[in-house]
Amino acid sequence: MVRITVIIPALNPLPSLIGFIKELISLEIESIIIVNDGSDGKYQAIFLELEKLEKCIVIEHDKNLGKGRALKTGFRYILRKLPKVQSVITVGAHGQHQLRDVEQLIHNAHLFSNGIILGVRNFHSNKVSLKTRLGNHATSLLFALLFHKRLLDTQTGLRCIPRKELHWLMKVPGESYSYDSNMLIDAIKRNIPIYEIPIGHMGLKKNSLIHYDEITNTQKLIEQMITIYTKRRKIHK
Repeated sequence: MVRITVIIPALNPLPSLIGFIKELISLEIESIIIVNDGSDGKYQAIFLELEKLEKCIVIEHDKNLGKGRALKTGFRYILRKLPKVQSVITVGAHGQHQLRDVEQLIHNAHLFSNGIILGVRNFHSNKVSLKTRLGNHATSLLFALLFHKRLLDTQTGLRCIPRKELHWLMKVPGESYSYDSNMLIDAIKRNIPIYEIPIGHMGLKKNSLIHYDEITNTQKLIEQMITIYTKRRKIHK
């Protein structure tokens, strides 16, 4: 069985995060690292409660540094403090991932241990608007055009990453949500396999904090991809 740690970058999480993490503890994982990325003081009680839970490790940023930086903080902790961990699963803090979605990645961690596993959301669900469906299709095509790899869900925050990839992931640019795209682009450049595992439906909540975990605005995502592509073209000239 692969030894797995879960990393959850969290900014101003809802109290429901406590219940979700209690469910995660029941799974076959070594530990859960929650990175408090500069949340407001009124959310401190949630993190204090999480610290009391079995398997939970809470790391704090004094101020909000962005999702990408929070993930790197978690990766660094694993490399320095958890030598037996073999794979890392990144999970959102705002309820967009379900317990069975995480289980899917755990069950596939051994089979696809040579690459990065993406938990691909179902954009064809009846709960997903036509606008969202078309937007995802457009961004998937654009990513393929710019970076020569077709991926069904480039912004999913549910990912399984082997330990051996953490060293170069620490150097990938991007402090906020641009890190998600940069991670995949660098993996493609390094010829690291990227596997796609279907998970639950595309969950959109009426809460702007969801944007901390995953971009849900098509226009922003397209602008981000073009910006990343332009910067990388300039670097290589």
